[in-house]
Amino acid sequence: MSIVSLGLHRTVGSLWTGLINKGFTLRNLSVTNSFRSAEAVGQIAEEGDGTSQREIDPSKDRTRIIPVETSIRYLESKAYKETYGSNPVWKLYRRNHKGQIPPQKTRKLCIRNGVISTGSPCPICRDEYLILDYRNVKLLKQFISEYNGEILSYQKTGICQRKYRELLVAIYKAKDFGTITFDVPLRYYDYSEWYKPDCEDHQC
Repeated sequence: MSIVSLGLHRTVGSLWTGLINKGFTLRNLSVTNSFRSAEAVGQIAEEGDGTSQREIDPSKDRTRIIPVETSIRYLESKAYKETYGSNPVWKLYRRNHKGQIPPQKTRKLCIRNGVISTGSPCPICRDEYLILDYRNVKLLKQFISEYNGEILSYQKTGICQRKYRELLVAIYKAKDFGTITFDVPLRYYDYSEWYKPDCEDHQC
């Protein structure tokens, strides 16, 4: 065997040994990472079990399902009038935010896992008896402009993005079922200040 072939044989052998060792190293790393991920999942499961056993504040619990009929009766009740008066449910709402300038877009949602997760929930999420449904006409009309029939923006009402999408679905469904009409009322104006019908040829 010549010197050149012997050198090539040693070089190929060393490369093969390095690849084998690298493969074993990567395999060991993957096994170690899998063990670590399993331990992390176990810790998360234990933490989840601990949080599920915590007591939830009844005022923030939103897991109870309120029927639409109950919401309709609530809007006619004395408790609703004492709470909101003659104003819409969003009229006196003010959102807590950092700085002097409020954010242009409202939060994505106020309720996570059936519990209110913010200090100032939107006007719909803060009252569990306000249910957005096409049959709850009195509540839906509070979010429709009385001048042009358009749906009020979330920037004006302050409701979260999830409830705003539910509001759109409920209003469009109410229009399809005919529970809400979207015709603009006819207004009459007095033109006596600019036009006098007693004058002939409009020259007086």
